[in-house]
Amino acid sequence: MEKNQSAKHHYFYSVGLSYKKADAAIRGKFSLDALAKNNLLQQAKNEGIPALIVTSTCNRTEIYGYAEHPFQLIKLLCENSQGTVEEFQKVAYVFKNQDAINHIFRVGTGLDSQILGDFEIISQLKNGFTESKAMDLTNAYLERLVNSVIQASKKIKTDTDISSGATSVSFASVQYIMKNVPDIGNKNILLFGTGKIGRNTCENLVKHTKNEHITLINRTKDKAEKLAGKLNLIVKDHSELHLELQKADVVVVATGAQNPTVDKAILNLKKPMLILDLSIPKNVHENVTEIEGVTLIHLDHLSQMTDETLENRKLHIPAAEAIIEVIKNEFMVWTKSRKFAPTIHALKEKLNGIKEAELNFQSKKLADFNEEQAEIISNRIIQKITTHFANHLKDEDTMVDESIEWIEKVFQIETNAK
Repeated sequence: MEKNQSAKHHYFYSVGLSYKKADAAIRGKFSLDALAKNNLLQQAKNEGIPALIVTSTCNRTEIYGYAEHPFQLIKLLCENSQGTVEEFQKVAYVFKNQDAINHIFRVGTGLDSQILGDFEIISQLKNGFTESKAMDLTNAYLERLVNSVIQASKKIKTDTDISSGATSVSFASVQYIMKNVPDIGNKNILLFGTGKIGRNTCENLVKHTKNEHITLINRTKDKAEKLAGKLNLIVKDHSELHLELQKADVVVVATGAQNPTVDKAILNLKKPMLILDLSIPKNVHENVTEIEGVTLIHLDHLSQMTDETLENRKLHIPAAEAIIEVIKNEFMVWTKSRKFAPTIHALKEKLNGIKEAELNFQSKKLADFNEEQAEIISNRIIQKITTHFANHLKDEDTMVDESIEWIEKVFQIETNAK
């Protein structure tokens, strides 16, 4: 790890929770909206965390950053969300140093996504980094790491077929609707909210169902009008939600609210209805299923809908992992070089000092001393010696910290990194 993170010893951690062990309800508790994220970053700064990035999506909430102990990062997450430490301990993960690096590479390249090959997360990581940088909560190490993950993500996307075929939660939503709702082209569809998955679902519905009865409602009407303009949809005011719900055959809920926005009380139905809740936290109350004819399907159920496309994607995992390995190793070489660079620089300075003293002594002692030639030879010898040391420190089997300590002790040198 970097030494220049102040006198305290900071380690690099990844702490968080994902769809693997945390259900939608728990993920909802730990989800962070823009304000919560901003508060978390501000608190991290106040508490002396040197660098971190935060991501919160429907499938995961994670913090990548430096700390003396991971609890500092867990505390930040719990204090800025609805989740508790006890809940976190049941479903979460903590990765340190190399394991944390391995994890961010798998997450950022879609290998750890709920739907294999889904690359949405990489833009979340980029955004998280940009937000932290704006608050001066990044450093060269974190920047290089995020850029390496972005590089791996791009290469996997272009060089493998891991994201081929239309498989995403939004596509799965449309597949589900088309399989389960007869004569979908003539049914009334209501999209409530303009969250990313909701928008994609809406685009897919228009494309695949040729339905011209899609109504869009959003708390912020201009957002709805923007989307509707692109897709030729009908926009209604938020105040008309209860009326539109009565007309709808299919309702897609994709709001970013922290509490349910649709429940049993708001529905006044005289016909069957399919409701898809594509929100985290859940935005449709379970009590709607008490009404006869109502079917409620949540995001997690749709994510489990695997088909041939997903099976085909699995074949490309080894190729993706090979790409990650190459780029990750380049990052590790850079990290190692960066760690010992101050020592090699200080060693060079020390040897140059010895050389200057010796050349000065010999020029006074010898009448025909060729200072220019001696300078050339000395510099070449110093270069060869420092290269030997650098190659030793670069070697995979070298214990870098111990070697640096030994070199500094033998040559009595101090580095700025200390």
